[in-house]
Amino acid sequence: MIMMVFGCFCGALKYLFELLLIQSHSLSLFPLSLAMTSWQKSCVRIVGQMLSCARVDQSNIAIKEYCGKFNGELEPGCHFVPWCIGMEVVGYLSLRVQQLNVTCETKTKDNVFVKVVASVQYRAIADRTYDAFYRLSNPKEQIQSYVFDVLRASIPKLPLDDVFEQKNDIAKTVEDELGKAMSMYGYEIVQTLIIDIEPDENVKRAMNEINAAARLRLAANEKAEADKILQIKRAEGEAESKYLAGVGVARQRQAIVEGLKRFVPDEKDVMDIVLVTQYFDTMKDIGAHSKSNSVFVPHGPGVVSDMASQIRNGLLQAKSK
Repeated sequence: MIMMVFGCFCGALKYLFELLLIQSHSLSLFPLSLAMTSWQKSCVRIVGQMLSCARVDQSNIAIKEYCGKFNGELEPGCHFVPWCIGMEVVGYLSLRVQQLNVTCETKTKDNVFVKVVASVQYRAIADRTYDAFYRLSNPKEQIQSYVFDVLRASIPKLPLDDVFEQKNDIAKTVEDELGKAMSMYGYEIVQTLIIDIEPDENVKRAMNEINAAARLRLAANEKAEADKILQIKRAEGEAESKYLAGVGVARQRQAIVEGLKRFVPDEKDVMDIVLVTQYFDTMKDIGAHSKSNSVFVPHGPGVVSDMASQIRNGLLQAKSK
């Protein structure tokens, strides 16, 4: 046990001596890759205090006191602090940008509980280390309290959808309020971000179902509109087809009538021939389609003559009226 303590003491002296040589721009007699664990660093600091030496890492400031009173700051490097006359290093303050994630649970204007995660990036102001070290005992708890206060005052004014849309405005509000509060304690708020907004699981499921239903409704409307356009186009095509078919039939009959007039002088006989021809064409169409819906009427040469007479009489009566 004694040998272990003595070995740690020698290692600490070796490391301190190397730091002193580096500080004075001399050549180091020992390797720079000396691995130091946390307890070894503690031993170095204890031995350094025994030798009245203090080591300050880069981007850090050491707070020095004389007989319990603030006496100054120590920049990065190795410093002589004679403890025997009442001087000592009471703490260290980092000047690096630090990040603190704060999770706050609150509710929105439409009574939906959400968990909001705010990421606050802050650092101590270099020329106000006295305030940062002495005026605030726990900066993280202080920042967390201010973030809670601002979030629980801002989010209840907004519905859930607006919370997602205005998260940058919420982050800006938190940053402004937090910057005003922490500046008096020697801390600067570099940036504040809202990195996550998580509603309750049931609310998220309901929102997904609403979104899915809206998309299905939109898809159904689009499909119905497409079917409507298809039916309109089909009807227009059928109408055009029937129109052209009617024009063709009319021209066909006109040609038949004009041809028959050359050989049959009596118009009555011409009409009878046309009616008989149309009758047989109809019977042909009925026989050609097995699934046609048809009305069966008596047929035969005598019936055709009677039908021709009835049609002729109907036309004559219509003209007389």
